Amino acid sequence: MSIFLLNDKIVFPSPQLARNDGLLAIGGDLSQKRLLLAYSMGIFPWFSYENHILWWSPDPRLVLYPYEIKVSKSLKKIIKNKKFTVTIDQAFDRVINYCAKIRLQNNEETWIDEDMIKAYCGLHESGFAHSVEAWHEGELAGGLYGVSLGKFFSGESMFTRVNNASKVALVFLVEYLRELSFDMIDCQVFTEHLVNFGAREILRKDFLKQLEKSLEAPTQKGCWI
Repeated sequence: MSIFLLNDKIVFPSPQLARNDGLLAIGGDLSQKRLLLAYSMGIFPWFSYENHILWWSPDPRLVLYPYEIKVSKSLKKIIKNKKFTVTIDQAFDRVINYCAKIRLQNNEETWIDEDMIKAYCGLHESGFAHSVEAWHEGELAGGLYGVSLGKFFSGESMFTRVNNASKVALVFLVEYLRELSFDMIDCQVFTEHLVNFGAREILRKDFLKQLEKSLEAPTQKGCWI
């Protein structure tokens, strides 16, 4: 498969044309209009190449269905003991910055550069991106952020500064989305960490069908809590 070169026009090729590794297109920008179109088509930006944005739609796709989440006994105990206080949409900018900072501190690559941070903070201000924060002794201990459209949530990244903080934030998010009757959480690519929580891989064509159905519902914009 060829990699498509994007220009100023806000369009994407069919995600079914992506390469075997999931790479679909290169270029374009991180404007709100382009990002929302991408997510509505099952496409997301991830890393960059020589100052060009890379757009992906992997096959298979890792998803977590809210009713399939698995929580270990030890984590249930931590949640029950209320070691962490969890909030939603109270510190989006801090969460996304920590997601980038912690990866760099761990000598890991990160796609969350200044342009990404600015773009997703813009999505948050417009009510499309949300964060979950886990607090411990008044300090931000962990969290995650992602994009929500219809009954679909695309998880982007998570971080932890205190053991289990991001895990508690994830469980809180899943329970919250379950109450809102969300269909699925897009975990994008395989990670053993998320598989342990019950995420599983499905074919891209099945993911796209489910996404189309999820987008039939109106998007709940604005601050969630």
